[in-house]
Amino acid sequence: MVTYDIYPTREISQGSINPDLEALFSLLPAEGNLIIDGDVGIDWETFIGQSKAFLAPDCSWFHVLTALKPSTVIEQMLHPYLHSDGENSIFGKSFSGELQDFFDPEKLKEIQPTTGRNIVYGTGASLAGWKGTLIYLDLPKNEQQFRSRAGRVLNIGAREIADPKIQYKRFYFIDWPVLNRHKAKLLAQIAYFIDGQHSKVYPWTTGDTFRATLTELSEHAFRARPWFEPGIWGGSWMMDHIPHLPKSVPNYAWSFELISPENGILIADKGKLLEFSFDWLMFAHSSAILGSAALKFGTYFPIRFDFLDTFDGEHLSIQCHPSLKYAQENFGELITQDETYYILDQKGDSGVYLGFTEESDPASFEKDLRQSYETGLALPIEQHVQLIPAKKHDFFLIPNRTVHSAGINNLVLEISSTPYIFTFKLYDWVRKDLNGMPRPINIDHGMKNIDFSRKGKKVHQELISKPVLLQQTPTMEHWHLPTHAEHFYDVERYEWEGTLEIESKGHCHILMLVEGNQVEIKGNGESTIYNYAETIVLPAAVKSYTMTYLGAGRGKLVKAFVKDEAL
Repeated sequence: MVTYDIYPTREISQGSINPDLEALFSLLPAEGNLIIDGDVGIDWETFIGQSKAFLAPDCSWFHVLTALKPSTVIEQMLHPYLHSDGENSIFGKSFSGELQDFFDPEKLKEIQPTTGRNIVYGTGASLAGWKGTLIYLDLPKNEQQFRSRAGRVLNIGAREIADPKIQYKRFYFIDWPVLNRHKAKLLAQIAYFIDGQHSKVYPWTTGDTFRATLTELSEHAFRARPWFEPGIWGGSWMMDHIPHLPKSVPNYAWSFELISPENGILIADKGKLLEFSFDWLMFAHSSAILGSAALKFGTYFPIRFDFLDTFDGEHLSIQCHPSLKYAQENFGELITQDETYYILDQKGDSGVYLGFTEESDPASFEKDLRQSYETGLALPIEQHVQLIPAKKHDFFLIPNRTVHSAGINNLVLEISSTPYIFTFKLYDWVRKDLNGMPRPINIDHGMKNIDFSRKGKKVHQELISKPVLLQQTPTMEHWHLPTHAEHFYDVERYEWEGTLEIESKGHCHILMLVEGNQVEIKGNGESTIYNYAETIVLPAAVKSYTMTYLGAGRGKLVKAFVKDEAL
């Protein structure tokens, strides 16, 4: 076991967190309207049922969803985005509209307060245009997915519960972009903020406390809350090494360490916890977080860290990712999926599939892929794709359009650009998913994007990073781990004992101790201890910080950041 906190929290320095819903309603003005808005997936029936006990029985309640446009109209509006890639594709295109596009303007106007106390509630309640006290119920995106799998979620404007895979597609391309724009507009107006992921307890804080906490977070090191998922190829490393993970799943394939569109952040007040979506921090303080990179990325956090665990598991699919132009034109993405594999741990003869063999050619590769897909027979993939031995701290570069896969018996730290679903599976070892269903294969997309020049010796020359020593003292080595020219981010590694001082130089730094026990980070008057394999965000507002390795010998820590030349 390693020491690793799966529930990292930040103690708030002002205000309070209160799990008592009755206490919230006791603070509300005696008169005036209430607007209760919130995320997709909120159990409105349960929340409103509890809330009515704390308000006068003669209050008038209005559900904003009565003002939705007809489902046929909404489906027609969304069809070009959900089916831009074909009726049955897992891919779509990011919706460019707003939440109000789902509502009938005339029906919204009909939702008018009467005499006495009036409450409008539901996702989009603020669109009714009332003046009053705004309460917002947030729901972390991993919880939305858990509720989807349990059949407890309706997508925005949907009248029927859909299959979880279809719902996730709607989340990614429709609901999340729409609600992010909506939430960003509401942030300054929120009077009370509620963590809506619990069925009986609703931790809440005031809007002022919430906004002050976002400011504090933007000026100090912090961690997002990681979450963990099983997969068909998943392994045993995280199950065996990370304490407190549930053992009720067959394996763990992923840890969503820092995939900002889906992570939450936990704050605490004397043991009382409240979680909110990472997005809120970016809406409030993207410049403080990203520094000069905010001019390019806006409120979009551009770098992700995640684990891929294949210890005693299986190979990932043979895959590639789209070119930047292809991602923008076909999926509406700002950036594309440029990746790297940092080998955090491995055993035996582990390896990484990367680039083509010298003998492979596009025609024979495509022919073999399609034949395997049609016949269900295994393909000797190493005739086409190179299997390169991997050892701890190796760093493999996977710019978009590169054929690749993580082989068995690796724990991969994937340092990548933030997009994370545009994986074109070309060959998947003739297997099914954990539910016994065929996994989607995307040969057409893949063949439109693969760079067949990345083969043979060129792979070893250009796609395996060659560390360059930048600085050396008796107690420290500072290495540059060069990324590919197409990567907009760079990676460095420190191997040191004692204390180092680092200048951020206007960059956001994402850090991880990749060898050793613990590191103490001090910056902006605050000190925090982090453990091995924990992902740390250092906002650009932290202009300098010190790192003290707390174990014996030397620790090793990697740092990722946006390249100056990419801005």
